[in-house]
Parts: sequence; structure tokens; C-alpha cells
Amino acid sequence: MGKISQAQRLRDLLEDAIINGRYVPGDKLDPEALAKAYQCSRTPIREAIQQLAMCGMVEVRPKKGTFVTRLGVAELVERFEVMAELEGMCGRLAARRITHGELQALWEAHELCRERAAAGDANGYYYENGVFHHRIYVASHNTFLAQEAERLHAMLKPYRRMQLHVRHRLEHSLAEHEEIIIAIEAGDERKAETLLRSHVEIQGERFNDLVASVRHLQSA
Repeated sequence: MGKISQAQRLRDLLEDAIINGRYVPGDKLDPEALAKAYQCSRTPIREAIQQLAMCGMVEVRPKKGTFVTRLGVAELVERFEVMAELEGMCGRLAARRITHGELQALWEAHELCRERAAAGDANGYYYENGVFHHRIYVASHNTFLAQEAERLHAMLKPYRRMQLHVRHRLEHSLAEHEEIIIAIEAGDERKAETLLRSHVEIQGERFNDLVASVRHLQSA
């Protein structure tokens, strides 16, 4: 994992502040006030806000400012449903098309995830987890699919990262990764697709965790 930029660090801090309710849906984000609060210049603040706008957490309104998006749990679940299907398709195609070099790189990404999990570093694990998923997208050898998966992955980034702070989720995620790689390595298209879909789906306890964590995002 490369060095995290100041803009990325600020984006993570703002994500957490929104998810934890410090900034609620409809709140206006003032770059000057944020720069003072986070003791930095306005440039990385603007970059962080741009990144948050790309993933849909904030909305930039011309001549009015930047506001925290009103996004409900139902809308998040719909996005996770689509993400699960895209990931599953990437896994199925990767099981058919992955090269030896790509498979080796996937195992290396998994080992870096293992290191972060062993350290109990949920945020660090998330970044390595992103590399792991990216390598599956690339191994699908379908550029359009990979781009769409990357786009939605970025949009759901704050909520996927949030889930990793749930007790035991790091260990479960890591175990799921290993099963996924083994299925891809074996060329088992159906199993790789099923495992990746399940890895992303928000059901059962994970749905309850999502609702509990973002209940403030629901519309009044």
C-alpha cells in the first residue's frame, strides 16, 4: 500500500464524521471552516470534497455550496445488490481468464490483507482489500465491466470500510478472500461467482449492522 495523500486522509475523516452523525444529511460543508477544523489548507479539503461527491456522499450545488447527501438505507442496499452482481460476474470471468501473473498478484494482495488483519488495522485492511478486488476486476479481462465495478466500488467505499469495524468482520472477510482465490485458481466459475456475490451482499446480521450504523441517513 502506498503512502496515503492528505486529501485521502481528509476524505476518510470526513466520511467518518458523516457516517457517525457529526455532519448530517442536508448540512452544508464550508471548506474554510473545515480547513480550520482539520488544520490544513483549503486545497486538500477541496480535493477530499470532490472525491466524496464522486461517491455520492455529498452534493455540490452550483452557487450554493456543498451539502451532505440525503441517502437512505434502502438506496444503499439497492447499490450493494448491484455491486454483488458485478463482483460475482468479475469472479466468474476471472476464474475463466486469469493469467498466472494475475493469480500471483491476487495472492500477494491477499497476503497484504492478512498482515493488516493481524495488526487489527481496519482502515489499512480496507485499502489492501481495494487492491484485492481491483485485481479480480482486471482479471475478468472485460474492461467495461471492470470500470463499472470500480465506479460502484468507489461509491460504496465509505460503507464497505465502515463494515470492517464490526467485530470479527476482518477475520471473516479474510477467510472469504481465501475461498474466493482458491475457487478462481481452480477455474470453478460458478463457485467464484457465488462466493464473491455473497462476500458483498448485505443480508442478515450485516443488514442489521448497516441499518444500525447509518440510521441517521434515513429520510425523516
